[in-house]
Amino acid sequence: MLTGYDKGVLPGFDAALHLPDDMAAWVAHLETLGYSLPNGRDDAFRPRQPFDLPHDRGFRFIPAIYPAEQSETAFLTDRFIDWMSEREHTPWFAHFVFYRPHPPLIVPEPYNAMVDPKDVVFPARAPSLAEERRQHPLLAYELERIGEPGKYDEHSPFNPVEANDLEIRQMRAAYFGLVSEVDHHLGRIIAHLKATRQYERTLIVVTSDHAEMLGQHHVWGKEIYFDQAFHLPLVIRDPRPEADVARGMQVEAFTEAIDIMPTILDWLGLPVPRSCDGASLLGHVNGTPSANWREEVFFEHDFRTVKAQRAETALGINSDECSYAVIRDAHYKYVHFAALPPLLFDLSTDPDEMHNLANRPEMATVVRDYAQKMLNWRLTHAERTLTNMQLTSEGVFSRP
Repeated sequence: MLTGYDKGVLPGFDAALHLPDDMAAWVAHLETLGYSLPNGRDDAFRPRQPFDLPHDRGFRFIPAIYPAEQSETAFLTDRFIDWMSEREHTPWFAHFVFYRPHPPLIVPEPYNAMVDPKDVVFPARAPSLAEERRQHPLLAYELERIGEPGKYDEHSPFNPVEANDLEIRQMRAAYFGLVSEVDHHLGRIIAHLKATRQYERTLIVVTSDHAEMLGQHHVWGKEIYFDQAFHLPLVIRDPRPEADVARGMQVEAFTEAIDIMPTILDWLGLPVPRSCDGASLLGHVNGTPSANWREEVFFEHDFRTVKAQRAETALGINSDECSYAVIRDAHYKYVHFAALPPLLFDLSTDPDEMHNLANRPEMATVVRDYAQKMLNWRLTHAERTLTNMQLTSEGVFSRP
């Protein structure tokens, strides 16, 4: 297991490579190549200097001090391929995590120049910051938080919330360059699986732990209720012949991250614990989706700042009130807060979530219906590790 954390590896897993926030293993690797990095990760992520920046490029066009083959993405991939090479003839499972794409938006050559900023779609947002802030108190707070120097993008000389159009396009282009770099190294992993004849017996799941606002609603990062922060990529490659009928197909159904564990267990022919809230996606992968598949998704976020109490102070609420829950289907999206005003978006007419309808009298019935849907979901998916069990004279009876 290649992990970004020092602790918390589950029983049964081995941590093959630790790469916590300081990225000490990668930094040490760069130092063996001759780089002087007295401040560790901080120095590694500084832009190359001196550099003659073209007039039609923004700050994030300046490349990293290292070439692409020495980036942390290349470093991780090299180690993973080495790890796989030691296990060619034994069954294995790997949870391999790329750090990228992720701020700081420092990109090695040639990926820094792969996307022209003038070709980048400009993010959807309100005409002004003042109007953006008026949508909701949490959005106003997030815009203030992200605007602090270095809060989102290390070593950037400007506030991303107030950046000019060229810098915004360049930041997005840099992010897409990092995506291209990851795509290249995924290709290396797949090429290794093919070369070692493991590709046709390996289930591959590619996804992400969060998405990225990239300037939508003037926001950068992930900690806000918009789809842009929660809509994740998910690609599943099942090598078995029964998946051929749906191979290459794009599925429009609602899925959630909690579906991944049941999918892997189902593929292995293992039982899915009742405590799992998700469902196997193999029906979609094999072209035989369930007729009773979910019609909406549910997600939550806890934005408390326990030590600093910054969110609590700014919003006038306590830590236990710093959360929201979202239910979203093809038509509406409802956001419920523990102690702040709700939000309702009509996605059929407002896909960019610009207009909050929750306070309109004519939408009161819709707000009520979606609040009830959310309550139903919470009741159905309450903690149930020990539910559906009964003590009888014959012992414990359990129903799957």
